[in-house]
Amino acid sequence: MRLLLIEDDVALGEGIHQALGREGYTVDWLRDGSSALHALLSETFDLAVLDLGLPRMDGLQVLRRLRHSGSTLPVLILTARDATEDRIAGLDAGADDYLIKPFDLAELKARLRALLRRSAGRAKARIEHAGISLDPGTQQVSFHGQNVPLTPKEYQLLHELLSPPGRVMTRERLTQLLYGWNEEAESNTLEVHIHHLRRKFSADLIRTVRGVGYLVEERR
Repeated sequence: MRLLLIEDDVALGEGIHQALGREGYTVDWLRDGSSALHALLSETFDLAVLDLGLPRMDGLQVLRRLRHSGSTLPVLILTARDATEDRIAGLDAGADDYLIKPFDLAELKARLRALLRRSAGRAKARIEHAGISLDPGTQQVSFHGQNVPLTPKEYQLLHELLSPPGRVMTRERLTQLLYGWNEEAESNTLEVHIHHLRRKFSADLIRTVRGVGYLVEERR
């Protein structure tokens, strides 16, 4: 899951960046509103964590322009503005959640999981599909009741393809979601991860859509 962190406080941003990276997110971090809006409108993310008091463009303006573009990207506002009218303004501008600083990292992680769950149209936290059970809270994965060890990238890729199944994901989109700006990916890296997932689960779990990307079939 690729997340855009928009936070101008360096110490706080570094702490969130490291904590969410350890949680398995691909985290890209920007420190001003103008750069953030450009990234949000031109690149692919699963969700955004948005401060309000930003240089160059206020967070509320970023959010309003994002929603005006038609984007439905889940956005969590993370701010010190704790007045009721500020919370109302943020939610009315299109935020999906609003968390006040200071905050507990465990709560932030839980709220992000809930946003991802809602955006994928799931009521339950656990993802279950074709004998696979994936728990986003613990990042434990099993297949027909047996635990399956996955590397962080394999876990991220499986989570993307199952959230929800039935979508064709392009190679470019998957690579961007897995690696973001801070990591270089070899030309065949994605194919290697796909091969490993097929070997650990089943050969027909992930279908190659020639010339486009990959698909986990929706089971009916």
